[in-house]
Amino acid sequence: MWKPDLTGREGPKYLQIVEAMAEDIAGGRLPAGTRLLPHRELAYQLDMSPNTTSRAYAEAVKRALIKGEVGRGTFVRSTDGNLPNEEPQSMVRPERGPVDLSRNLPLSGFAEHDIRRILGDIATSTELPALLDYQTDAHLEKHRNAGKIWLAENGMDCEPDCIVPVIGGQHGILSALMALLQPGDLLLTEALTYSPVLGMAARLGLKTASVAMDANGIIPDSFEELCRTANPRAFYLTPTLQAPTTVTLSTSRRAEIGEIARRHDVIVIEDDVFGLLKRDKPKPIAHTAPDQTIYVTSLSKTVAPGLRVGFLAAPKRFVPALHQAINLSVWMTPPATLEIACRLIMDGTALKLAQMQRQTALRRQQIACDIVGKAFLETPGDGFHIWLRLPEGWRADVFCAECARLGVLINEGRSFAAEAQAAPESIRICISHELSEDRLRQGLEIIANVLQMLPCQCSAMI
Repeated sequence: MWKPDLTGREGPKYLQIVEAMAEDIAGGRLPAGTRLLPHRELAYQLDMSPNTTSRAYAEAVKRALIKGEVGRGTFVRSTDGNLPNEEPQSMVRPERGPVDLSRNLPLSGFAEHDIRRILGDIATSTELPALLDYQTDAHLEKHRNAGKIWLAENGMDCEPDCIVPVIGGQHGILSALMALLQPGDLLLTEALTYSPVLGMAARLGLKTASVAMDANGIIPDSFEELCRTANPRAFYLTPTLQAPTTVTLSTSRRAEIGEIARRHDVIVIEDDVFGLLKRDKPKPIAHTAPDQTIYVTSLSKTVAPGLRVGFLAAPKRFVPALHQAINLSVWMTPPATLEIACRLIMDGTALKLAQMQRQTALRRQQIACDIVGKAFLETPGDGFHIWLRLPEGWRADVFCAECARLGVLINEGRSFAAEAQAAPESIRICISHELSEDRLRQGLEIIANVLQMLPCQCSAMI
C-alpha cells in the first residue's frame, strides 16, 4: 500500500500528500488501478488527523488523480483521468453518421477534468471580477509569464515583453499579417499550405506566391529565387508536421531559410502549433533568424481544441504593431480564457495533456499504418494527420467522393494547394477527431478497401 514521502515538503499537509501522489503517479511509482489505503488508515500511518487525509483525498479526486468506488475503495486513475478500461462520458459520442477523418483536432476529452477543476478555482477566487472586465496590456504580465513557460516547452526562449497572447494560432497568424503587411504586399506560402491563410491574404488585399516543395519540405533555392525576383514581404510556413504533408523540415533547411530571410529582409511567420506532438523536433527557425521571425504556437492543437489561446513570440520592434492589430480585431484576448490557459501551464497540467495527446497520436499512427499500409503513407510517424498519395489513375476528388458515399469524410490535396492546377492527387486523413478507435478503424478499413479498387470500379466517377 502506498505511503507518501513528505520529507522536505512545505505548505499545508493535505497538499503535501496530493503533490507527493501526483509526482508518484507521473513517475510511474503509483500505477493506474492501484488501490489506496483508506484515509483513516493513511492518517494513522502518517501520524496526522483523519480530517487532513480526507481533505487530501478530496483534493486528489478534484484533480482527477484518484476515484472512490462505494464498497471497493479508492483507486488511482490513469494519466487521462480514467480508471483502466473506463471511458469518460464526455468522450462517448453516438456511433452514427459518417466517420469524420477530415478535421485536424486533438481529442477533446482529455482536458475536461482539469479544466473543470480550474473553472471551479477561478469561480471562487478574488481574481474573477478583474477577469470579467476590460484589461490593458499592463494586466497581461502574469499571462505573458505563462506564455514564456509554454514557449520554452516548444523550444523557444524569449523575454515576456516579446510575447503577445492571442486567440489561438489562426488569430495569431491573422494578427501578424494585419500588423506587418500592407495591401499589395507579397506573401509567400508553401506550395501546399494551411488554406485559411490564403483566405486571409485575399481579404487583406495581399498578393500570394508559393515556394516549391519536395519530399523533404520547402526547397530553399525556390525561396531564394522568389526573394531575388519577386520582393516578398513575408513567408508563412509550418516547419513541423507540415499541414497537410506531415513533413518536418530538417535543421539544415531551417538554417538555410532563416539565412535567406535575413539576407533579403523577409519576415518569417513560423506556425508551430503541432510542435509538441513531434518527437525530437529540430529547433525553430526563430533560433536562426530571431530578428526576422514571428513564432506562433497555441494550446488548441495539443491540449483542447476549444481552448482558443495561443502566443506569438516576436522581435520587440514588431510587438507594438501586433498589439495594435489585436486591439483592432478583438480589442483584447479574453482574460478569463487566458487565465484558464495560464493556470494549466503554470501547474504543469498543459504539458501533461500535450504528452497524452502525443502518445495517443503515436498509437493512432500505428493503427493507420497497420490498416492502410506503409506503401501508401508518405511519411508515417507523429501527429494527428497523415498524407496519402493515391495510386496511379485515381483522382483525389473521385476518391474522396467514393469514400464519402461509403461513409468516410476526408480531404483532397487540392484544398491545400496554393495553385490548384499544381495540386497532387493526394488526400489528407485526420486520425484524432473520432473519439472511438473502433470508429477510426472502421473508417480506415473503408479507405484501405477503396485503395484496392480500380478507379473505374467506384460508384462516384465524375
